[in-house]
Amino acid sequence: MTRRQFAAIILRPMGRGGEPAPTWRRRMCTLGHLPRDTIILLLVMVRLTTSACAEDAPAFPRAPTPPPPPHEDRVDTPAGTGMNLAVISSVIQASLAFLQPRTLESHEIHDFALWGLNGVSAIDPSLSIEEQQGFLQLAATQRTVMALPVPPANDLPGWSAAITRMLDVAWQHSAAMRSTGQDGVLQGFFDELFNHLDPYSRYIAPGAAVSDRSTRTGGEASAGLTLGLDRHAIIITAVNANGPAWPTSLAAGQIVRAVNGRSTASRSLDTVNSWLGGPAGSLVRITVEVKGRQNTVTLHRASTPPETVFAYTSGKHVILHITAFSANTAEEMSQYLDEAMNVPGISGLILDLRGNRGGVLQQAVTTSALMLDHGVAAITQGRDPQANHVWAVQGGDMTNGLPIIVMVDGRTASAAEILAAALADQKRGVVIGSATLGKGLVQTIGQMPNGGELYVTWSRVLAPLGWPLQGLGVMPQVCTSLGESALERQLQNLAEGTVDSREWITATRQIRYPVDPARILSIRKACPAAIGTDSDLDAARSLLDNPVEYRAALSAIPEESAVPASGG
Repeated sequence: MTRRQFAAIILRPMGRGGEPAPTWRRRMCTLGHLPRDTIILLLVMVRLTTSACAEDAPAFPRAPTPPPPPHEDRVDTPAGTGMNLAVISSVIQASLAFLQPRTLESHEIHDFALWGLNGVSAIDPSLSIEEQQGFLQLAATQRTVMALPVPPANDLPGWSAAITRMLDVAWQHSAAMRSTGQDGVLQGFFDELFNHLDPYSRYIAPGAAVSDRSTRTGGEASAGLTLGLDRHAIIITAVNANGPAWPTSLAAGQIVRAVNGRSTASRSLDTVNSWLGGPAGSLVRITVEVKGRQNTVTLHRASTPPETVFAYTSGKHVILHITAFSANTAEEMSQYLDEAMNVPGISGLILDLRGNRGGVLQQAVTTSALMLDHGVAAITQGRDPQANHVWAVQGGDMTNGLPIIVMVDGRTASAAEILAAALADQKRGVVIGSATLGKGLVQTIGQMPNGGELYVTWSRVLAPLGWPLQGLGVMPQVCTSLGESALERQLQNLAEGTVDSREWITATRQIRYPVDPARILSIRKACPAAIGTDSDLDAARSLLDNPVEYRAALSAIPEESAVPASGG
């Protein structure tokens, strides 16, 4: 395997469980199939039971006598204003089936149901749903209008039918419920349910889910070009490495003269951009002017994931700014690394992860594999066996051991933290900046039958040396958030072989679950989270230009034998 190929990724289950360089031309590397981060449910449509116990009984029936034979308080509603109960039932059943085995902490379906049904009161405070002495009761203005026997704690069909029936009757009795609409009722149900879980689990309604999927996968088909204005001419300012224009002769700086034979003269930028879009697979002819000569390129439009890696040169250093981790980030990185290694006299890489809020975990792991010969990149742990992995990499460092600096700040999160922690723990790079956000929880995505999506936190992330990212985040070996004088002192001490960050770095690597919040706060105070500044880049250049400083900063990371074993 050559250095220009992707390093292989091996998944081992744990038991059961500068100046812009827009004209760089990059060779395409082959990316193997990565594990999917979505789980597709096979849904069984459940027939609603038509029998229910509806009654006029008191709100608090006397035990052990059940409520008398029920009748329903009927409320006439305009024709065609009802909910689609088949859709409601299928979404409720699919969501409960998806949630129960995957949440970080174990909960019964009974708990999810009661939490979600609180959403009725959130929409209409005159309604309430409570469990009273074995019955699930719906009250309107404190008068019971419906009661159902409480199903067994983990009876999925029973709870799905009960929830659907409760929502249906609440809809009939509430103008507010009908006003919010079917999507609003489901949103209210899930909002209340997820209020009892972690801050990252959530329900995405169908419309927003389509937008989210487009962001991840590329959205509307286009030519993969970014256009701009140069005086009165429309020019290509960038060619998306993931798009159909990349393998062609189209390049930044070329003047766009026509699209599909239509002249761009006197046309607005928005108009010409709209001409580039169209159905996936359709042909688009782009006529450009290069050195006074016109050339027409024909290509097939395609959905193009947003470009997430941008390269700059700064003296002998190459800066790679990674803005997010989407479906093609690792492949973009491989192309830029391949090109970076051909930069004459290159002495180091600077990965800029400041402001990077994360993205796809597998892309962070694959990106780390491009700079590691072998070893663990991350560990994930959850209740679902499919969530438990040691994410190990092997295959070859594309950079041949080139020194690496990773710049982070208080907005660096999730997958970006995973990459920073992996390179730091493997002593493959030095982290510079401030404490990162500390999002070390991974979500899996369940697609619902109505087109909505559930984002459910199902695992925690541990760094290669076993410490948790959640709450703690990544602490830098060189801190830039303490002020200029403190930074100068740190760099001077590194030049003399003294590492000011050793204490807080060692403390970080000692943390294990269960986490003591007070201990985490104490550690993070050593280098408070802050927004990145030019000081980060100044410090990065200093370390790359002074190998003694770089090696000293690397030494702050303890050996694996010096840290406690990670818990299960």
